[in-house]
Amino acid sequence: MVQANPGQGASQAKVQFGYHRHGDQDRIAPAEHPVVVVGAGPVGLSFAIDLAQRGHAVVVLDDADRIGEGSRAICFSKRSLDYWDRLGVGDRMVDKGVVWNVGRIFHGPSELYQFNLLPEPGHKRPAFINLQQFYAEAYLVDRVTQLPDISLRWRNKVIALEQRNDRAVLTIETPDGPYLLSAQYVIACDGARSSLRQMVGAGFSGKVFEDQFLIADVKMTAKFPTERWFWFDPPFHAGRSALLHRQPDDVWRIDLQLTPDCDPQVERKPENVRPRIARMLGHDEFEFEWISLYKFQCRRMERFIHGRVIFAGDSAHQVSPFGARGANSGLEDAENLSWKLDRVLRGTSPSGLLETYHIERSAAADENIRESTRSTDFMAPVSAQEARLRKAVLSLAKETEFGKRMVNGGRLSVPSIYETPLSTADTDTWRGGPCPGTSMLDAPLKAADGRHLHLTDAFNAQGRRFTLLSFANGEAIDAPDDVSVISIGGDGFADAEAFAGKRYDAEPGTSYLLRPDGYVAARFRHSKRADIAAAVARASGRN
Repeated sequence: MVQANPGQGASQAKVQFGYHRHGDQDRIAPAEHPVVVVGAGPVGLSFAIDLAQRGHAVVVLDDADRIGEGSRAICFSKRSLDYWDRLGVGDRMVDKGVVWNVGRIFHGPSELYQFNLLPEPGHKRPAFINLQQFYAEAYLVDRVTQLPDISLRWRNKVIALEQRNDRAVLTIETPDGPYLLSAQYVIACDGARSSLRQMVGAGFSGKVFEDQFLIADVKMTAKFPTERWFWFDPPFHAGRSALLHRQPDDVWRIDLQLTPDCDPQVERKPENVRPRIARMLGHDEFEFEWISLYKFQCRRMERFIHGRVIFAGDSAHQVSPFGARGANSGLEDAENLSWKLDRVLRGTSPSGLLETYHIERSAAADENIRESTRSTDFMAPVSAQEARLRKAVLSLAKETEFGKRMVNGGRLSVPSIYETPLSTADTDTWRGGPCPGTSMLDAPLKAADGRHLHLTDAFNAQGRRFTLLSFANGEAIDAPDDVSVISIGGDGFADAEAFAGKRYDAEPGTSYLLRPDGYVAARFRHSKRADIAAAVARASGRN
């Protein structure tokens, strides 16, 4: 297994891999593969694992030979953890990660308010964990090595792309020279500086913010609670904002807003960073793990699909890091695309189903960009009017609930909501429950043999097909043959703490059709086989 090595400095890789020559490099004609993934980050690796678990061979290429320097993304959401559970790595992520649900917002030295992102019980996973990205990548690589259908190739750099009607041909540069690969589909997960995006001639549209932010990961022993703390105009960093997060291994993430005109080369020097952090902490007893500077960028491609090349993660869209929308949004891309490409490769859905990946995930990117832009405008106002508005909101937040709701210290990632042609509109009356186009809700269950589990566990065990969640209380369910059934009540699972019935607004006969990614495709008060079949046809692009 790959073991990430904590405590190294920023200039050292956490995990390094050797280059290995592959038999494809000895072929005269290009080796043919159904899917090639470019980029072995969290998005590319998760997508490859998902597709391989569905029975497809996948090649993963990465131009590096190591798992990254620095912690980079650290906040992973409940939705991402649910997804990683399906990929077989969720327990490892949570066991190592720092679990948190509570955040606090400060103005100056005073606390404005606190919030709990998971105020109700009965969920398998927490609202968030903090985990350095190099750990997440290492655990995903370990999972890859357990799946023989994935060929992971380090120091394989894509240097050219040729698009054909039925496939794409890649030229790959290696230490042994170039070779060719042919793929029915290429999934571009090669990051914000995507070379594949340049090869298809696509750009980014959006906004680059001028304010600069300093990231410092420091190792220390501290008694701060495991919470997200955000300051406006803190006494230790007057006129700017600051953020504090705990990570594993006694490492703490600190973000400090700097001026737009500061010199990045000067500001990232440890001797200049140290006094800033010492003022914040009130002591100098810490070591640096990683230091970096960045500017906010809120941009995306106009289209996520270019012929046989499909873009996901940072190669398709970028947002500011406040709100943890970058990596989590990329993982939602992978989850959304994998089941659709699986069906297209198997011939059970037409290729047009892939267009709904662009429809759903580009709309999600727009929403993330809007929220991220609002957060950035509030944290770093660029006009006198915006500054006056923020001052007024922060004053109101001390005394009023509506003022607290207006404060924006980075709206945190939540599952996307899809307005999509794959959903079947409601025809029944509902008082609550997840509507079509929203993510399934978790709840504790009890199996007939007495085992305690969660609804997400039962869903994960269904073979990644369309699944009918039924509250039929033991009555027979006439579901199509290609639909799995989770029954709650009667001879099925017991609603252990009555959460499932409440969260799904369940009456006797209620059922929800769940897509393979756990999104609601349709719901019925009294389902009929023909209605379920029609909803499956719509959700799989066959109608």
